[in-house]
Amino acid sequence: MDLQIRFLDVAVIGTYIAIMVAIGIYFSRRTETTEEYFVGNRSFPGWMIGLSMLGTVISSATFLALPAAAFALDWRQLSVNLVLPFVAIIAIVVFIPFFRQGKLTSAFEYLGNRYGAIPRLYGTISFVILQLIRMAQILFLVSIPLQFLTGWSFEWVVIVAGVFIALYTIAGGIEAVIWTDVVQAIVLMVGGVVCLICAEIDLPGGLGQVLEIGQANGKFSLGSFEWNLTERTFWTVSLLGMVTWLGIYSGDQNMVQRYAAAKSLRSARRATALFSCIALPLWTLFFFVGTTLFVYYLQFPDPAVADLAADEVLPYFVLTRIPAGLAGLVIAAVMAATMSSLDSGINSISTVVTVDLMKPYLAPGRSDRFYLCTARWIAGVVTVVTVAGAIGFSRIEKESMNDVSLIVTSVFGGCLMGLFVVGFFTKRVDGTSVLIAMALAIGFNIYLGLDLAGLIPEGASLHIHSYWSGALVNGLFILLAYGLSWIRGQAPRDLTGLTVWTMGKRNSEKNGDNL
Repeated sequence: MDLQIRFLDVAVIGTYIAIMVAIGIYFSRRTETTEEYFVGNRSFPGWMIGLSMLGTVISSATFLALPAAAFALDWRQLSVNLVLPFVAIIAIVVFIPFFRQGKLTSAFEYLGNRYGAIPRLYGTISFVILQLIRMAQILFLVSIPLQFLTGWSFEWVVIVAGVFIALYTIAGGIEAVIWTDVVQAIVLMVGGVVCLICAEIDLPGGLGQVLEIGQANGKFSLGSFEWNLTERTFWTVSLLGMVTWLGIYSGDQNMVQRYAAAKSLRSARRATALFSCIALPLWTLFFFVGTTLFVYYLQFPDPAVADLAADEVLPYFVLTRIPAGLAGLVIAAVMAATMSSLDSGINSISTVVTVDLMKPYLAPGRSDRFYLCTARWIAGVVTVVTVAGAIGFSRIEKESMNDVSLIVTSVFGGCLMGLFVVGFFTKRVDGTSVLIAMALAIGFNIYLGLDLAGLIPEGASLHIHSYWSGALVNGLFILLAYGLSWIRGQAPRDLTGLTVWTMGKRNSEKNGDNL
């Protein structure tokens, strides 16, 4: 596809890139300890952390894949995010005080304190694998418009984009990540609005036409409300959302690192509330962009669109229908969505590998300088793996990357969410009960993965949709862990500060920090 590069677009994108590089260079000179590199000396205000959360979660999977999902199907995948406000309340009341009171750096330090070494290692490794897959998906998506714009091969686009993001992340640590996330969150919100306005202006009937044609074609449907385990019904996707968001708020290192980086408990809570209030309307905006594009190309048919994958439709629209300069801003917004997620992912993986693997097990007792250098080397390795994964995603068939993302989260998420929930809300469950339940739940997870791949005989198949996998695995783990704790008896150990029922006073926070 031959799309001409326009000078104004290149100028806008170049300016944006220069700003990101400047931020990375500036903070690289201020980062001399692991405390600065991982949590920025725990000094960030709530508004900044909230926008950083938004930039981290709202990735190119939002900017490109959500419109693609709405363009190709309907709004049923929005149901994943409709549960966000309810889970956010639990996070604000319960999860954030846990991580703040112990001044933890890694989410998985909590698992080690609560259960022992093996659950901590399992949590760390599970997070790293899932994060690498997610980052590869995100890098793949951002490379689509960049390939259109530059005319380079997909592989070269992925390599250049990945290396650029890694440079300022490795140099500047969490301070560079959070400051760039703030800028990127603002840019991506503006970019989404620009896409919608440009499409609406061209349509003769404007917003009313989108609503009328979208409704007539079922584009606003949230899916069937039938209780059917084999289909992507509203209940299937909503349950997946509940499991996903409980896992993110309770044990995703990207979130926990931001709880820790806030200057106070109140700031961390305000950040989470701010993120939750902005995120759901923003997701809805991007679904509406996808529906608008569906109506747009019905009104203005374009033969080229028929040959595009769903994930390529928005980039094509941006580069062919949005005026020069504004198109560059939108592409910068797509880059912002990607960079804010990838820089957070790179930093979070280097954090957990250093804190949860290097310090206690692989290289204990070394200097802080050694661990800082190690974290930066780990970030480099993560970048290489992410680039390879993005190239791999370009070679598989898919409905949209959002669908792939939901399947990966559900099938490969294991029982990580269950580990945190059981730890927070029960006193009976001990490390031994958890180990037995983990082994059985992971075995069940492997079975469901094989079933999805078609490797289980027809008679032994459960015939459920892949979106149910995470809920079933975590549900089984919780039931087994709690049941085994009753059989084995209550563990005689001190759980002060490790459960909802034994939190006590949070001495590390001043009374004035509480809401």
